[in-house]
Amino acid sequence: MAETPESMEHLARRVKVALETADLAAFSDILDANVRWGPPGDTSPPCQNRAQVLAWYQRGRASGATATVSEITVVGDRLLVGLVVRGNKDPREHGNEVLRWQLLTVRGGHVSDIVGFDRRDEAEAFAAEPK
Repeated sequence: MAETPESMEHLARRVKVALETADLAAFSDILDANVRWGPPGDTSPPCQNRAQVLAWYQRGRASGATATVSEITVVGDRLLVGLVVRGNKDPREHGNEVLRWQLLTVRGGHVSDIVGFDRRDEAEAFAAEPK
């Protein structure tokens, strides 16, 4: 079943709030139980279920990393999320903040796949590829 534009916009708002407040319970609610997260093209990504994704975000917060959502764009059944990341190794090396991008694929109202990118144009190109 295809996601509706309205349901995608609603989910985009929920993603923004969950990421910016580091509310793991809210983030858990929007993740599919078998969500996968990793770099593009990885057939065995580092996170292969909800618990692993939540643990990754928790470790980041515990290490002092924070993220502000700079934008969320709906691209069909995907959300292109721009993040301004502060407080971890990469931002300290680049003036205390760095832009990162995530492409979230939605199935049945939940995020089923998260792919991380260093550049927006790479995330956009990946989003344009057939699934």
